[in-house]
Amino acid sequence: QVQLVESGGGLVQAGGSLRLSCAASGSRFSIDTMGWYRQAPGKQREWVATIARSGYTNYADSVKGRFTISRDVAKNTVYLQMNSLTPEDTGTYYCNAYSAGAYWGQGTQVTVSS
Repeated sequence: QVQLVESGGGLVQAGGSLRLSCAASGSRFSIDTMGWYRQAPGKQREWVATIARSGYTNYADSVKGRFTISRDVAKNTVYLQMNSLTPEDTGTYYCNAYSAGAYWGQGTQVTVSS
């Protein structure tokens, strides 16, 4: 059973930055892909970014050029650097990891004020 713990959310003004972290523990197998999703109030959860164990990254068009996903494989930790935030980025951000199955964190709230 993999446990994922996110941190780093908060309230920021438009144009500001936040850095999210997600630490994974308890995995019996190597963790392959890690990523971030988000869910705005009244909307479905949407994919934000993914990083493979190799370091290959992929981003949703809505965040490309503003967000950067990175990973410390040794620490089983994934990060999301979010710059140039807009109110449309507001939501609960969830960490995801795949290790012989998909696992989710409890989420961290990001609120961007206009």
